[in-house]
Amino acid sequence: MGIALLVIDLQLAMRPEHNAGTPWANPDAPDTAGHLVAAFRAAGLPVVHIHHHGTDPDDGFHPDNPLSAAMPQVAPWPGEAVVIKHGSSGFIGTGLQALLQGAGHDALVVVGGEANMCVESTVRMAGNLGFDTTVVADALVSFPRSRRDGGIIAAQDVLEMTLANLRGFARVADAAQILAEVQG
Repeated sequence: MGIALLVIDLQLAMRPEHNAGTPWANPDAPDTAGHLVAAFRAAGLPVVHIHHHGTDPDDGFHPDNPLSAAMPQVAPWPGEAVVIKHGSSGFIGTGLQALLQGAGHDALVVVGGEANMCVESTVRMAGNLGFDTTVVADALVSFPRSRRDGGIIAAQDVLEMTLANLRGFARVADAAQILAEVQG
């Protein structure tokens, strides 16, 4: 069967929060994801883009907002599949499962953001559906989160917990490992 790269929600709408000073785990994640996209394309392997479209017109992810566009490092090329989702999982309410299975893709490599939200829900579902899934740890975007008591969980801690959660559903690797596999 075959492998596909899933690029989840690396859209410009993530940038304003970062530009306003909100720290990211993996601030180079979009560039790292871009290197993986380039490697998959060079190897003739498919890249599937999953974009979030919100329903609030004031949201950066709303399809009429220019910020809903993909980050330039991972922008879709003509002919590459773009799946639009309205919730957190790329599989719910979309044709992603049919697209992947119809093309014979039983293995997935996942990059994108937010790690603890859309990436995690998509990867959990991929594992439940039987896909052999790999999450690229250094190509995931994560932000700090507020605890119930008002304390802040650092972005890197959110990422590490997400990766720990996903180990039951996917292999966790770094971009260098995936690049070596794709290029070798």
